[in-house]
Amino acid sequence: MSKGTKRAVLVGCNYPMTQFRLHGCINDVRAIRGVILNFGFKESDVNVLTDSPGAPVLPTGANIKDALNRIMNKAKAGDILFFYFSGHGTRIPIFQPGQPFRQDEAIVACDLNLVTGRRLVNRLPEGASFTILSDSCHSGGLIEKEKEQFGAEHMMTPVNPNKPKPSKAKAKSLAFDIIHSAMDIGVGIIYDEAKVGQLIFRIFGKDVSLKFHPHYVNGLMVLDPLEEDDGILLSGCEANETSYDLVLENKAFGAFTDAVINVINQQLGAGISNRQLVAEAAKILKNNGFEQNPCLYCSDENIISFLNLIKLHLFYID
Repeated sequence: MSKGTKRAVLVGCNYPMTQFRLHGCINDVRAIRGVILNFGFKESDVNVLTDSPGAPVLPTGANIKDALNRIMNKAKAGDILFFYFSGHGTRIPIFQPGQPFRQDEAIVACDLNLVTGRRLVNRLPEGASFTILSDSCHSGGLIEKEKEQFGAEHMMTPVNPNKPKPSKAKAKSLAFDIIHSAMDIGVGIIYDEAKVGQLIFRIFGKDVSLKFHPHYVNGLMVLDPLEEDDGILLSGCEANETSYDLVLENKAFGAFTDAVINVINQQLGAGISNRQLVAEAAKILKNNGFEQNPCLYCSDENIISFLNLIKLHLFYID
């Protein structure tokens, strides 16, 4: 077991009082928090950000970035860092000089600021690990330059034809057109696909993800090449797929998060590899009628135990 410190940032966005509202994301955060506290994380090292009524700190893009920067700044060899997100995801149109059109994936904060993980992992000190578990649409592309260790092509269990997806399942996806429309209304900026980075930077300023900071050639955003790193991503679906928020028997939760927690609890503290966790969660989703394909992206070395989650047993001497 790692001798370092375990630190976590857990974010849940239900987007209350908006047309984008979800129902189970705050419940997801509470459930994940309960799991990791039982497996070696200390309460003082777990930072929870939700948009629940009366929350002292909302999960805006700026606050999410600040929370992640703080655990990165404290990180040292042997530390285990964990970022969990439940909420909407989106795909951002990206234009680069001399490059074909592409879309990059991001999570959507409660203020509609967009957060990406592609630069965070490059700050990780040698010997530390950074795991992202994202229950959001299009989450398969949140970090790049990582090998897909498990995905749709590895999935052998078909969707259960006798158990249709629950009728109250809602996709955790916001089309970028919807996001930019909300931005336009708020600040009166006319949307131009070729200048999407400038639009986001103009609205959120220094609080945007690093990739949206001004770095342009002839008005088009240019991204520096990425290097391989030690990031670990467990995503609720492929980059072109949707994850689901659902209400079942008066309980609201994310389908992927619920599957992950069920798998962890079934291990009874024995520990589980990242690959096994995603594979078993995928089976649960397929058996429950969901088409989404959870994925694992990481180096070969990082298929190891998920967050070193080996339950702490207390021994009493009488």
